[in-house]
Amino acid sequence: MTTSSPYRQGRWSLQDLFPAADSPEFKQAQAALNAKVEAFAETRSQLTADISFAAFGKIVAQLEDIREQGHRLYGFAGLWFTEDTQNQSAQGLQAQMQQLMAQLTNSTLFFSLWWKELDDANAQRLMDQAGDYRYWLEEMRHFKPHTLSEAEEKIINIKDVTGVNALINLYDAFTNRYVFRVEIDGEIKEMTRGELMVLARSPRPELRAAAYQELYRVYGEDAPILGQMYQTRVRDWGNEQIDLRQYQSPIAARNLQNDIPDDVVDTLLSVAADNSGLFQRFFQLKARWLGMEKLRRYDIYAPVVAADKPYSFATAADMVFDAFGEFDPQIAHLAQRVFIENHLDSEVRHGKRGGAFCWTVSPRLTPWVLVNYQGKANDVSTLAHELGHAVHSMLAAHHSVFTHHASLPLAETASTFGEMLLVDRLLATESDDNVRRDILFSQVDDAYATIMRQAYFALFEKEAHAKIAQGASVDELAQAYMQNLQDQFGDAVEISDEFRWEWVSIPHIYRVPFYVYAYVFGQLLVLALYQQYKEEGAAFIPRYRQILTAGGSASPQQILEDAGIDIRRRTFWQGGFDVIAELVAQLESLPVPAA
Repeated sequence: MTTSSPYRQGRWSLQDLFPAADSPEFKQAQAALNAKVEAFAETRSQLTADISFAAFGKIVAQLEDIREQGHRLYGFAGLWFTEDTQNQSAQGLQAQMQQLMAQLTNSTLFFSLWWKELDDANAQRLMDQAGDYRYWLEEMRHFKPHTLSEAEEKIINIKDVTGVNALINLYDAFTNRYVFRVEIDGEIKEMTRGELMVLARSPRPELRAAAYQELYRVYGEDAPILGQMYQTRVRDWGNEQIDLRQYQSPIAARNLQNDIPDDVVDTLLSVAADNSGLFQRFFQLKARWLGMEKLRRYDIYAPVVAADKPYSFATAADMVFDAFGEFDPQIAHLAQRVFIENHLDSEVRHGKRGGAFCWTVSPRLTPWVLVNYQGKANDVSTLAHELGHAVHSMLAAHHSVFTHHASLPLAETASTFGEMLLVDRLLATESDDNVRRDILFSQVDDAYATIMRQAYFALFEKEAHAKIAQGASVDELAQAYMQNLQDQFGDAVEISDEFRWEWVSIPHIYRVPFYVYAYVFGQLLVLALYQQYKEEGAAFIPRYRQILTAGGSASPQQILEDAGIDIRRRTFWQGGFDVIAELVAQLESLPVPAA
């Protein structure tokens, strides 16, 4: 391990995009984009069935240039907003750029509508010569049955800016201003959500309980409003995706966007539900280790031993780079670029968006990564996770703007694999038995959080969308969520009443309906891949890189088939759970300390 490190916590720089929102460069970029859009409009008359590929290719290149410039402008605004959601200038610019993106989409909409309506023979003729653009063009035509007229599509794009997008911005601004207060050793401390959730992993039971009670007290006070926001979000989704676009179900719209067959998603969630007993068994084991008759929902992330080892930010960075480098030096080098180019925001600040993400503004630019680093082992894992996303993006940077980004189900591959590399590194270098045992328990904790918890979120979403379509109230949704928790935990965990409001605190179900099953897909996929790595060693690396470098240039099913994986088989998904079952069995074999 490196003895000294240049890495320090700080705020990212957006200079690689623009110097500032009011800079000449930003204004010039807007003007240039408008000019490009006007020029693109003149290509409409060229779009005929017999268009030559040379002419077609030039039009696609123009559209890619427009998309690239639009993403840079919108990316600057979005990143600025997330670093301080209470900044009114940033709020205003984000709204302005959302409006610009809607206008951009509308101004170029004629191309995708023409392409979807083009006859199959000519579409095939052009796709056969399209190279890296082929899958993007093919995928667009999948949406033909769900595409409306140009006028209708334009209306939806415009109304979304002041409708559902504004609602989501309001939810973010509303919830990111929350201040949580917890008494610790006689002192009332004010915390962000991220700081509060550190207490959920505290060795002190009273602090774990206090953290969740305060979290859902604050969210619960606003639950009638937040619940109405969610009802509105779901109704908007149903109005557009079911009533207008004629998808068979709310989740089917997301499945097509992910290019995952409906039956594969159904199988994935079914297998997850069938394995709920595995995690119930784990929670019963954990209760014995904690000296409790029954685990409370407050305790599911509790450390089983008093190992609360802090990790400095510099140490965390070195650990991640060492873990990545042992697997593949190029992957470590790519991750370091995020630091070297100052594209990382790692501070904890009031007003900053909670959680963590990786944002690829353009395949031509190193991604920006946001974390809220607080020195816990879980924060080190989060850093590895988000840097894994960045590595995935950079490995696929040779693709076009249209085919660069992996679909949601594959988007978690490198991030989760990176976490597993880190865990192996921690186990190999950690001499403290308590810390090592805590890491093993944390592996199953994290598998629960990423697989089972997200699967049941998706199952709740399916139920909530159906209930809201039938007029369900906020209280009825809360009751449905409590039943969802009961199904998930069975008799293994005691669930107190405040958890009925957990669903209003889940940003993903507001921002991107049915996003969450991608975590289940990704985690189970990575468990299978990592098992292959352990068995094959260095011979596995080229196949892994093949998956990452593909980006979004083919369907997830095709990319994985090329790597020897059949996602339609229940046994494949069950294989991921079998890896977890082995971990649980290993933990069950350890002697439980006497009470």
